[in-house]
Amino acid sequence: MKLRDIILGISIMILTIFVVVYGISLFYPSPQYEDYCLPVKTQEIIDNEARCIEIGGQWTSYGSDKMGDIRGYCDRDYSCRKDYESARELRSKIIFFIALPLGILLLVLGGLFFGLEAVGAGLMGGGVGTILYGAGGYWRYSDDLLRFILSLLGLAAVIYLSYWFNNRGKRKKLLFWRK
Repeated sequence: MKLRDIILGISIMILTIFVVVYGISLFYPSPQYEDYCLPVKTQEIIDNEARCIEIGGQWTSYGSDKMGDIRGYCDRDYSCRKDYESARELRSKIIFFIALPLGILLLVLGGLFFGLEAVGAGLMGGGVGTILYGAGGYWRYSDDLLRFILSLLGLAAVIYLSYWFNNRGKRKKLLFWRK
């Protein structure tokens, strides 16, 4: 592959990822913190647990002072922040289920561009980037078992696609496909 083709392939990869990321953001925007937690418009000092809970906050106690009064801190945004984080998790999950098949489709399409190596390599790189984008956003919300299974399936799929693309047109088959 010539240097020109490498640069074109990298350019196609980067622009493919941009199209996917900004396309998803256009049609499915991120939740905004301000939509869940309003800015504090008062200078009220909340120094007791009852008032803190009343406004939807969470009280963190530091203990008591010499007079026996309980001291602590009120996290005013506790409840609304939980709602915001739930919305972010849901969006990450949806993006994962959009990006995964789209990334696989880009990998397959890239592999089919056998006459235009730069285009094929760029689309395949864009497919990998799309999968990483989708999985990366949801990764922190998933558990280790799901991460392991997805990683294993992804590895098996890429190995299979690699074998298939490199042996297309030949009569060789994978061992478990032979009859």
